[in-house]
Amino acid sequence: MQAFAYQTPASVADAAKAAAAADAKIVAGGQSLLGSMKMGLAAPSALVDLGGIAALKGITVANGAVTIGAMTTHATVAASADVKKAIPALAHLADNIGDRQVRNRGTLGGSLANNDPAACYPAAVLALGATITTDRRSIKADDCFKGLYETALAEGEVITSVSFPIPDKAAWQKFKQPASRFSIVGVFVAKGPAGTRVAVTGAGAGVFRATSLEQALAANWSAAAVAGLKVSADGLNTDLHGSAEYRAALIPVLAARAVAAS
Repeated sequence: MQAFAYQTPASVADAAKAAAAADAKIVAGGQSLLGSMKMGLAAPSALVDLGGIAALKGITVANGAVTIGAMTTHATVAASADVKKAIPALAHLADNIGDRQVRNRGTLGGSLANNDPAACYPAAVLALGATITTDRRSIKADDCFKGLYETALAEGEVITSVSFPIPDKAAWQKFKQPASRFSIVGVFVAKGPAGTRVAVTGAGAGVFRATSLEQALAANWSAAAVAGLKVSADGLNTDLHGSAEYRAALIPVLAARAVAAS
C-alpha cells in the first residue's frame, strides 16, 4: 500500500471536514476498504477513522422504531436484547454476517455506505423501510441505494444513524457463499408500518425490492403465496457461484422460508 495520512476526529463535524479533502476516505469498520487498499484497488491520500466518535455508537428503542448508531458493530446488534425483542430478524441478520472478525469490526454505517451488491444490511434497510440519517439530512431507504457500490450519499457525507420501524412480522434468509459468507441470494421479508416489502440482495447489481412477491404477500402472508412464483432472471448476476436463472429460482424459495419463519 502507498503512504497515507491517518486522522481520528473526535466529532462528526470534524470527520465531515476531514472527509471533504481530496482523495480522503472514511473508515468505519474498514473490512472492505482496507482489503481494497491491500490489493491496490483503492489508494486514498488520507483515512478518516470514525471509531473514536462515541455519538455514532449505540442502540435505542423509542416511538415504534429501533435506532442504531452508524458505528455500531454487527456483533453488538446481534447481541442486543433490545433488537432481539423489537426486530429479531435484524439481530439474526447481523449474527450471520461474515465471520467473528467481520462482525466485531464491521459496522452498520460502513456496510450501507459501501453498498456491496451482496451485503446483508441493505436488504434489512430496504425491507423495513428504514431512514438513514447523515450529518446533512435524512434519506429514505427507497432513495438510498442506486446501484453497484453506489448510494445517494454525497462525497464526504457521514451516516450517523439508521432508524428501523418495528414491523409486525419480519424474517431473513440467506443462501451464502461458504468462504466469504456474502449472500449468493439473501431475502428479507417484512410486514409493518412501511407496508409489505421484500428486499433481495446478492442476486443483482445491488439490493432491490421484489414487487411481485410483495403483491402476493400483501394479499396473503403465507409461504404458499410465494413458494411457487416465478422471478425473472433478466438483469440478475451470473458468476462462478450460480447463474442468473439459479438466483431467480432461489428468490421465491428463500422468501417462502422467511415468511414461514416470521
